[in-house]
Amino acid sequence: MSNVILKNVRKTYDNNKTVINNVNLEIQDKEFVVLVGASGCGKSTLLRMIAGLEDITDGEIYIGDKKVNNIPPKDRDIAFVFQSYALYPHMTVRENIAFGLKMRKVDKATIEKKVQEAAEILNLTEYLDRKPKQLSGGQRQRVALGRAIVRNPKVFLMDEPLSNLDAKLRVQMRSEIKKLHEKLQTTFIYVTHDQTEALTMGDRIVVLNGGDIQQVDTPDEIYNNPKNTFVAGFVGSPQMNFIEGKELSLDENILYGIRPEKMTKIDGDIKLTVEVDISEMLGSEKIAYFNIGENRCSAKLEPETQIGKTIELSIKQEDLYKFNKETGERI
Repeated sequence: MSNVILKNVRKTYDNNKTVINNVNLEIQDKEFVVLVGASGCGKSTLLRMIAGLEDITDGEIYIGDKKVNNIPPKDRDIAFVFQSYALYPHMTVRENIAFGLKMRKVDKATIEKKVQEAAEILNLTEYLDRKPKQLSGGQRQRVALGRAIVRNPKVFLMDEPLSNLDAKLRVQMRSEIKKLHEKLQTTFIYVTHDQTEALTMGDRIVVLNGGDIQQVDTPDEIYNNPKNTFVAGFVGSPQMNFIEGKELSLDENILYGIRPEKMTKIDGDIKLTVEVDISEMLGSEKIAYFNIGENRCSAKLEPETQIGKTIELSIKQEDLYKFNKETGERI
C-alpha cells in the first residue's frame, strides 16, 4: 500500500510564522493528487514535509500506513523530482539514472536492467551515453524522472517539475507524466501553481491558500462546484467574474460569480451592455475585457464575434454562483 495520510499537520518557523495550518489529507494508493495554489501558499513546504526534507511542528504523517515523522528521507520509500532536475553535469544519462542505486550498493546487473527499463519507458535509450548539457530541457526532465523510476518507490513527489520548460514542452510532458503514472501504478503527489496542469493531470486536486486547504475534489467538481470565492477565482482561465448583486439588479447582499464562457451574446435572463477596453483573439475564441461597476470582468466569445467598443451580453440565472459577501463561502 502506498497511501499517504496527514493528520493535523502544522509548520511554524522560529519567527512564529505559520506556513501550514492544521492540514488533514488522505491520499489513496495509486492516486494522482495535485497540490495547487499561488506562490507562498505552502504547497512545496507540504511536499517537503512528506519527503522528510522539512521538519513538521505538529501532527502526524503516514506513508503506507507507517508513521514517518522521525524516519529520514532515504528510508521513507519515496522519490523526489525537483524543479531544477538536480542532475550531475559530469555524469552521463546512464550514470545519473543509476546513481541512487549505486549508493544503495545494488549489484551491477540489476542496475543495468533497471536503467534500461527506465530508459525505454522514457524514450531515453539513445541518449544514455550523453551528458546533461547535450540534452534539451524535456530530455533532462525525463532523466530526472528515470532516476526516480529505478528506485521503484511507494510514492513519487514532484515539485513544479515542468516550470522550467517552454509552453509546448510543458503540454507534451504533462501527457508523458500521466502515461507514466498509469504505467507504474504508483501514488503521485504533484505540486504546481499552474491551474491548467492541475485540472488536466490530477485525479483529485488540493487547493491551498495561506497554509490552509480550501477544497479537495476531482477537477470537474473543483471547476464546477467551487466551495468559495478563492477556489472559484483561482481555478479557470480567465478567472471567474465576481459581480455585486446591485450591478445585476439582484440581491445586493450576495456576491455573484459567472464563468467567462457563460457570458454570451445568446438570449439569457439578465441583459448587460458593457464597454470593452481590451479584446484578445486566441484562435479558437475571443476574450473581451470590461468593467461592470467596480468589478473587472471578461467574456469568452466565439472567434467570429465582432467586438466593438460596446457589446450586448446576457447571463442565464442558472449559470450564476452565489457567495456570501462577507465570508466568501458558497451559498
